[in-house]
Amino acid sequence: MEKTQKRYCVIGAGAAGICAAKYALEAGGEVVIFEQTDQIGGTWSYTDDVGKDHHGLDIHSSMYDSLWTNLPKEIMGYADYDMPEQRRSYIHWSEVLAFLKDYASHFQVDKHTKFHHLVEEVRPYGDAQWQVRVKDLNQNASDTMIFDYVIVCNGHYFDPVVPDYEGKDRFEGIQLHSHQYRKPHVLQDKNVLIIGAGPSGRDLVFAAANCAKKVYFSHHVPHKLKDATFPENVVQVPDVARLLETEAEFVDGSKQSVDLILYCTGYHFNFPFLHEDCGIDLDDDWVKPLYKHILNINYPTMAFIGLPFLVCTTLMFDLQSRFAIKYYSGEKPLPPREKMMDDYETEMNGRWERGLKKRQAHMMGGEVQRAYYNDVAQTADIEPIPPVMIDMHIASHRRKNEDLSGYRNDVFRVLDGKNFEIEYVAELANREIK
Repeated sequence: MEKTQKRYCVIGAGAAGICAAKYALEAGGEVVIFEQTDQIGGTWSYTDDVGKDHHGLDIHSSMYDSLWTNLPKEIMGYADYDMPEQRRSYIHWSEVLAFLKDYASHFQVDKHTKFHHLVEEVRPYGDAQWQVRVKDLNQNASDTMIFDYVIVCNGHYFDPVVPDYEGKDRFEGIQLHSHQYRKPHVLQDKNVLIIGAGPSGRDLVFAAANCAKKVYFSHHVPHKLKDATFPENVVQVPDVARLLETEAEFVDGSKQSVDLILYCTGYHFNFPFLHEDCGIDLDDDWVKPLYKHILNINYPTMAFIGLPFLVCTTLMFDLQSRFAIKYYSGEKPLPPREKMMDDYETEMNGRWERGLKKRQAHMMGGEVQRAYYNDVAQTADIEPIPPVMIDMHIASHRRKNEDLSGYRNDVFRVLDGKNFEIEYVAELANREIK
């Protein structure tokens, strides 16, 4: 009897989606990627537009024109497809986008991608399949299809978190989230308040300093950041207590005149297409219940790629994709539900005991990520992420804390599977695209 080809629905053609699709294709699956925009790349697809696109949908990309990676390119490739060689380690967003498109073309993933297609609803169908309703945006017509597997790769840089400060509604200046920021002209000659010290907050402080009158940098990061060297027109201030018509008041009682507020305050996970029958609960950015942060325990034929953060992103996408496809291809039987639930509860209880909050349910970083990668690899009997990659990730994070304004001049070189070296090259400082 001929074996029926399994059908895979991959949601999103960003760095995670194209990788998951590649492995599903290699396993002999019939794969369709649904992408609501017109190109491969996900969050790396830059557009000048903000707000809504021409279909009336929220624009997903949070890319700003001046963005350079905050991870070295040496750890931004996939397990079997490296970033192109060049002198720099930290590269411009356009080079990452080109790499992702090359990857998709090389593995012919692009041929299986339906662009301008919005996934409207996913719900269980029958005993073990999925009913997926998809809208062809160009035709303004919806269709319903049946799949054996659903792999969710819709990213998590499109649903902004904006704090609800007292007085926010009466502030007379401009309020933007970094999701809406593209080019620095909006900051020109203004007193700018930047809230949040994540990657975009730290980056945009320097961008604003080049054109704003004054930049107030509000955060509660420990003392290491307070020791960083910033331009003279940057003033570090504590958390915001409330907003007034033309001022911000901080928790120490001080006030500053502000024309524009830039919220660099992160993003929520959001899966608007998941029907409640999918058995996934979203609780303050804790996506549950998931086995190894990947498989939907209630319906294990649904996988999520890319939820953990503070990670070696593309290498983790690769690892998680190989994990899911190992089971979906039939190479390895899925563990019983009870075993998956026990594993999940043990891990999450360990996180709560360490004092983590729900919104940190998928946080990795440091040595936690190493233990996670190795656990995922051992569980599915797949090749782990090489130790040198994790070591470089940890080293790049340390260097960023040591030299916030200059760490992108570091050049990383991989010596072997366990060793690397870093050279500081001062003449890279002007950061032209080479």
